[in-house]
Amino acid sequence: MGAEPLDVRDPGLQPERTRLAWRRTTLAATVVAVLAAKQAVHDGVTAAGLVGTGLSLLVWLAFLGVAHRRVRALATTRPRPLTPRGAVWAAGCTIALAAFAVGVVV
Repeated sequence: MGAEPLDVRDPGLQPERTRLAWRRTTLAATVVAVLAAKQAVHDGVTAAGLVGTGLSLLVWLAFLGVAHRRVRALATTRPRPLTPRGAVWAAGCTIALAAFAVGVVV
């Protein structure tokens, strides 16, 4: 009846839910990038539209890299927490993608 050590982890479904959340977020980022590209060429191709689309593509690829590394890390038996660096990259990519998408629309 002793207490379990603090480092024992209940595997549960939490890693699976987190993997699914990363996949949903990746899908949402993909939709934003595609809609930004569609909007950029809707009324004709302009230099600003191409720059916004190109930057959106680069940020989207960076986010895919962060998300892929996180999903792979969660597939292990003892996944490590998301590092502060990974969290900053994910948040930065999300904010930049939104800013470039708005830049293309406006």
